[in-house]
Amino acid sequence: MDIVQFLLDALTPLNLVLALVGVALGTLIGALPGLSATMAVAILVPFTFAMTPASGLIVLGAIYTGAIYGGSFAAILVNTPGTPSSIATTFDGYPMAKRGDGGLAVTLATLASVFGGLIGAITLLVLAPPLANVALAFGPTEYFWMAIFGLTLVSALSVGNTVKGLIGACLGLMLSTIGVAVVGGDVRYTLDTQMLLGGIDVTSALIGLFCIPVVIDLVATKAPHLNVLQDKRGYRLGEAFRITLTTKLNMVRSSLIGTVVGILPGAGGSIAGLISYSEARRSSRHPERFGTGEPDGVIATEAANNATVGGGFIPTLVLGIPGTPPDAIILGALLVQGIKIGPTLFSDQSNIVYTFMFGLLIATVLMLPVGLVMGRYAYKSIVHIPKSLLVPTVAFLTILGSFAIHSNPHETQMMVMLGVAAWVLQRFGFPPSPIVLGLVLGQIAEQGFVQTYMIGSATDSLAGMFFGRPISMGIIAFALLTLFYPLYVTLRARRQTRAAAVERADAVAKHAPSTARPWRDTPAIVFGALFVVIGVMAYVQTKDMSAMGSVFPSALAAALVLLSIILIVFQIGRLRAPSNTPDAGAGGKPSSARRAAAVVVLLAWAFLMPVVGFFTSSLVAFLILTGIASFEPLKPRTVAVYALFAAVIVGAFCLLMVQVLNLRMPDGLLF
Repeated sequence: MDIVQFLLDALTPLNLVLALVGVALGTLIGALPGLSATMAVAILVPFTFAMTPASGLIVLGAIYTGAIYGGSFAAILVNTPGTPSSIATTFDGYPMAKRGDGGLAVTLATLASVFGGLIGAITLLVLAPPLANVALAFGPTEYFWMAIFGLTLVSALSVGNTVKGLIGACLGLMLSTIGVAVVGGDVRYTLDTQMLLGGIDVTSALIGLFCIPVVIDLVATKAPHLNVLQDKRGYRLGEAFRITLTTKLNMVRSSLIGTVVGILPGAGGSIAGLISYSEARRSSRHPERFGTGEPDGVIATEAANNATVGGGFIPTLVLGIPGTPPDAIILGALLVQGIKIGPTLFSDQSNIVYTFMFGLLIATVLMLPVGLVMGRYAYKSIVHIPKSLLVPTVAFLTILGSFAIHSNPHETQMMVMLGVAAWVLQRFGFPPSPIVLGLVLGQIAEQGFVQTYMIGSATDSLAGMFFGRPISMGIIAFALLTLFYPLYVTLRARRQTRAAAVERADAVAKHAPSTARPWRDTPAIVFGALFVVIGVMAYVQTKDMSAMGSVFPSALAAALVLLSIILIVFQIGRLRAPSNTPDAGAGGKPSSARRAAAVVVLLAWAFLMPVVGFFTSSLVAFLILTGIASFEPLKPRTVAVYALFAAVIVGAFCLLMVQVLNLRMPDGLLF
């Protein structure tokens, strides 16, 4: 049988070694913030030209799937998505690591990634031609509502303060409109600076919004980064298997969502992970646990984003329409190899395509041992490294990763500024996750919104275009359910609390309302007023734009003003909170001076890097951050060891960037 022969071709020693090496390299690259799956695949494409087409595709597919999985390491251990697909992994993965379950979180992510990857690869193998038609059924309206569906996760992430979450989502969407408009070509909100002309890069913004606040808070106390007292049981593989078996429906559902979303060109793992996380939370018996370290959240995200790998290859191979940037690069490699893309690929060159599909399955299976071994050592390294070295190392990787994306120091500067702003907002109750959602989904939402608006206006059927298409109606229904379900759960819990209070003694019942009453949030009023001003200024600037370029940002500006006014009105009617002294906790009172010093160093590092030079600025900043993060006097020998460590880390990564990745690093006055 031909199928058996294709499987045997994929199981040759050379292809097995290529799959193993590809998964390991992809996992390592994906774990480093800024070094994305796209970069990993693009760098190694030239090496595949000397291989047979099937072997070349196997190694590229292995690198791709490994990089998507590797992003979970950084998301779990340092609260920074290694790739955009791992955004939702931070919601529960990092809280698990902080309470001492980091090893379990990594193992769960590995099992879910392997399962989701297998579902996607099997779907690719069995159902590629018929499922490719699903991609053709999605128009701009469906893409717009799918992006809105992803944004409804804000409701789940902001339970107890949905208005602040919605404001954060509006801010993220507004940030996505900076630069040249995706439809119409208008130049918007650049402040007449070249720095903002290209817009805000999503990956560098992710690094800043998630990682910079972590770095700033790490230096505030001498408490350990992660709790390791309860996590001395290694892989905890048996426990992870038991958890996945009890939540198998969640894993299957998330894998199917990831596969279907992967089929849609331009959607990708980030949307799949967000939708799967939202559905897992909605269908859970304990939705209140999500965001506090719930294993189901990690499982849903990782199963979905790895399933998009196989799903994304379906339109790539059948229609020649790449689903994601890595798919586009692999498509180019196929064309260079002389492979003809299209429905006839599965009959005319079946030996190549089916060998590749089986190779992708094998690479996904190999991800289990590779991920467990690398994940265990990664967790041990993060846990046992002193905070005085962890802080500058994480900061260095954020600077390096944001620069390496496009070799643009402006993106590094924007990354740091966004990170500092996110830290300030987070301290006053505005979480960064909704901002990230808006930024990631902004371009997809705008492109679908504007195109639907244009078609509806031209056909005099605006409402029908937005609300009358069958697939759109289904997505809208799910979006509304996801948006209002957390509100329903909150109201039900309040009713139950009131009922319990009525049954108590009269004395207790009388005091219950006053103790439960929320206090006035004065910073929220100040920020609300600031956001009103920002929204009004953004709306005024749309007057100079074309109709296509202004319709989306003007709607966002109006929404931002409305939500900010609602926030202010809610807070004004409340009582002032009594002053009390916050508990310093086990790590001592947080040091504002150290936080301020870290912010100054990060900003100086980003802005002086192109002037002084990358190596020199990085080495100096690394050593200064080491001193800021040290709470005990350092002995001369320790200082020498730390200095040597800094020189090795900075030097090794500089050589990697220049010699291996061929990136041009800023020399500046020094080097």
